[in-house]
Amino acid sequence: QVQLVESGGGLVQAGGSLRLSCAFSGRTFSNYIMGWFRQAPGKEREFVIATSWNGANTFYADSVKGRFTISRDNAKNTVYLQMNSLKPEDTAVYYCAARRGIGATRPDYDYWGQGTQVTVSS
Repeated sequence: QVQLVESGGGLVQAGGSLRLSCAFSGRTFSNYIMGWFRQAPGKEREFVIATSWNGANTFYADSVKGRFTISRDNAKNTVYLQMNSLKPEDTAVYYCAARRGIGATRPDYDYWGQGTQVTVSS
């Protein structure tokens, strides 16, 4: 069974940066597409960004292009979300997720972390 544990959330001022980490365990990390989703209060969970098994391909939501990047270290079984130029509308619980096969931007990932809160103050 895959386990995902996020860390790195917190409170930051608008324009600031945060780096989230997600530690993967239980299966072979390099077999999985890794993605980040977020859910703001009163809204549905939405796709943010994802990376292919080897990091060669990245998929972005339009709202984060040019500000967020994703990277993975297959030796450390960890995926990272670097968030720059943060805006108050980025405030949400951020979830790490893993899936096999295709569909990096689809919400039907196989495994999910517990989420980490990111709050951006204006």
